[in-house]
Parts: sequence; C-alpha cells; structure tokens
Amino acid sequence: MADVMTLMEVGGPVAATVGGAAYLRARHPAAYWSTVGMPISTARLLGSYGSVMDACGLTVPPSRLRAWAVQAFTHREVRPVPPRRGLIRPTSTGLRVRLRLAPGQEPADVAASAERLRHAWGVHGAYVEEIKPGVVELRLIGFDVLRKVRMPRKSGGGFLKVPVALREDATPFVRDYRAIPHQLTLGATLSGKSMFLRHLIAGLARQPVALVGIDCKRGVELAPFAPRLSALATDPVQAAELLPVLVGLMEDRYDLIKVRQGIAPSTPDEEITSDIWGLPEDERPVPVVLVVDEVAELFLVATRKDEERRDEMVTQLIRLAQLGRAAGIYLEVCGQRFGAELGKGATMLRAQLTGRVCHRVNDEASAKMALGDIAPEAVGAACAIAPERPGLAVAGDTSGGWSRIRPPHLSLADAAAVCRDHAYLVPDLPALEPFRPDVPAVPVSTPVSPCSSRFRPPSNPPV
Repeated sequence: MADVMTLMEVGGPVAATVGGAAYLRARHPAAYWSTVGMPISTARLLGSYGSVMDACGLTVPPSRLRAWAVQAFTHREVRPVPPRRGLIRPTSTGLRVRLRLAPGQEPADVAASAERLRHAWGVHGAYVEEIKPGVVELRLIGFDVLRKVRMPRKSGGGFLKVPVALREDATPFVRDYRAIPHQLTLGATLSGKSMFLRHLIAGLARQPVALVGIDCKRGVELAPFAPRLSALATDPVQAAELLPVLVGLMEDRYDLIKVRQGIAPSTPDEEITSDIWGLPEDERPVPVVLVVDEVAELFLVATRKDEERRDEMVTQLIRLAQLGRAAGIYLEVCGQRFGAELGKGATMLRAQLTGRVCHRVNDEASAKMALGDIAPEAVGAACAIAPERPGLAVAGDTSGGWSRIRPPHLSLADAAAVCRDHAYLVPDLPALEPFRPDVPAVPVSTPVSPCSSRFRPPSNPPV
C-alpha cells in the first residue's frame, strides 16, 4: 500500500509535467521550444554529430598526419572526419551552427542531407546557407514558424524594401524593388493574395514613393488605400487612359537622364544603360510602383473595339516592364491565372516579371504559369498548399531558388489607417493628378449607449 502511495505521489508531478509540455507544444510552440525542445535538440546534436555526419555521407578520410597521430598516441581506429563544427547559437526559433567543410565537399552536399539531419536531431526543418567559400551555416528550425507568423525584430527593411512575409526558415521575405523590379503574384480566391498585397502597400505607404493602382474590380481591393494613391483606375477604360500617361512619364525620365549624362537625344531608350539612381538627389524623380490587381480583366474583350484597346494596354504594360526599371517605375501584377490563353502579349509580359509568388491555385497549370519557367521543382510545393492555411505561398525568382512564405495577419482597416496616416507623402506628379482618387471623409464613430434606438425597449412591451 505504501508503494502504491509512493508511485502516486511521484507519478502526479510527472504526469503534470508531461501534460504541460504537450500543451505548450500544441498551443505555444515557441514557448515549448525555448523550455523543452531546445535543450533536447542541442543534446542530440552534441551527442550524435559525428555518427550522423558519417551516416549522411558528409565525412572524409583524415589526412595522413592526423591518421598517424591517432594511431601513435591513442591506438584507436582511424575514423572519417566530419565537417568542423562551430559554436551552437540558440535563437527564438531554432539553432544555428556554422560548419567548415572538409576538402572536397561543397554546400550542395550538406543541403542534400538536410532532410536526414532534420529527422536525426528532431527539429522541424533544416536549411543550409553559404557564408563564404568553405563555410556554411546550418539553420535548424524547432517548430512550424508559418503556423502563427511573427515577424522578427530585424526584418531588413529600407527604401524600396518591404518585409512582407516570413520564410519557412524563420528569415523575413523582403520585397526589394531595386533587386527585383517587377513581380507576378498569383492565387485563387481566398488564397491570401489580398493579405500579401496589404502588407506590400502598407510598407510602401510609409516611404517617399508614388503608388499607382489599377483595380478592374471597381476598386474594391485598392479603394481603401485611396488616401495614399497618386492614381487609381477602376475599370479597363480608365486603365487605358492611365497607362499612356505612365509611359509618357517614363519617357520624360529617360530624357532627363540623357540631358544629365550628355547622351544624344536620338539615342534609343533601349540603349541607355544608366538609371535615375545615378542622378543627383535633388534632381532624382520619385519612384513609382504600379499595382495591377486582377490583370486578367485587362485582357478580356467582348468586341473588336475592346480588342484594340486591350492590345494597346498590353503593349504599354510590356514597355513599362522592359524599360521602367531604369526610370524608377516598378510593376506589381496580381491575378488568379496568367497564361497564354489570356491573349496576345500575356506570355511576353510574364517573362518580364522577375519575381514570382504563387499562393494556393485551383490547378497545376496555374502553378506552372507562375513557377514552371523559373523553378520547376517548386510547382509541386505550390500545388500542395492546403485551403485551411490562407496566405501560405511559394516565392521564387529567376535565380532558381524558392521558399515557402506566409505574411502575418493584417486587417484591411489597419492597412487603410496606415495609408491615411501617411497621405502627406503623396508626391506631386502633375501628370497623374487627373487620376487621383477621391478620398471619402472618414466617418466618426459614436459610442452606442444603452438608451439608443438600437437597444431601446418597445413602447408597448408584451404582457
């Protein structure tokens, strides 16, 4: 009887501890990782580093001097040598450790074994990044950081750099317009594409740039950001009037570059290799970011007259995509599908959009439209996005690299409030003034008292 009581006394705290750890792991994975997961994974890494590297084929035969020293002084068996390991640095989301590769190894060898390293050390993910020749950083992620996204404090923002989402390796996904001037974002209805766009516009609204929108859904997506927009077109007719103005603005900026650098006026724009960033700051025109929502609406036609207008708009978009970067004009094109079936010029325009972000799509063909020509292996990852995880997307570029990303939650009201608070940053561009959207007055919300008409009891209450 005494033994049973002793077991109950000991088992109670143990069960409470196990239950508490299970609760933390399910509800608060970050807290679980900091208290339980990190010590366990660190112990596994330290205790099995050599054997795991050997099992993954990441060891090499030792040098002759080392083999002789081992045999002469320790009389032990000479074993293969793993990459030299640096200090283990814990983070709020995982562990980081630098590895000095052995002679004959390359970063691709470690990256190919990332999945096996993940299982061996009991972490959620393992990622490899090259630091310098011969040195890589192994980033171990302790839990699914995309389930409840929290952006890191240091997100790497700056001028024309917007931290939009979080990558699956716990690093921020930064939309850098200087590095990737144009981007295509695809996603089906309710895939989270609008959330991505909110973060992008809210981040740009805080910077001295001109925001121009084309939203052929009567402006339902971009109209809440009207206080910060320099121009807004809400149907194809308005878009057909706005795009030539942007092309004219681009040509004026090329003329400015020619005058400043002494280039002959007859030189074609295609042969000018410089850009506005070479101009003095007091002469440099403000950058322009053109956001096109539901780009397919610009391609759809019903009559021959609409077809002519469509061809003109597509030609102007292609010109902006080809020549706009040097003039400081950048494109952000969004839609559900964007393939050759839309019409003439669709494939050519898509080829000019360097960055690609693909949310959940309805078929594999749509994923191939976004990622098939730059990262074919990412198509399967895009098709595997579950409907219950809105906002999850696959981001890639023409370098062939890709990763899963997800933006944190940002309500439409909060994004619109950011645009209202930074409306004073709207630059003075006379050419775009006719397209400036009307900003409605913000309604003043009055608190509802218990005596208001909504809560007033009926004059003749039932008996």
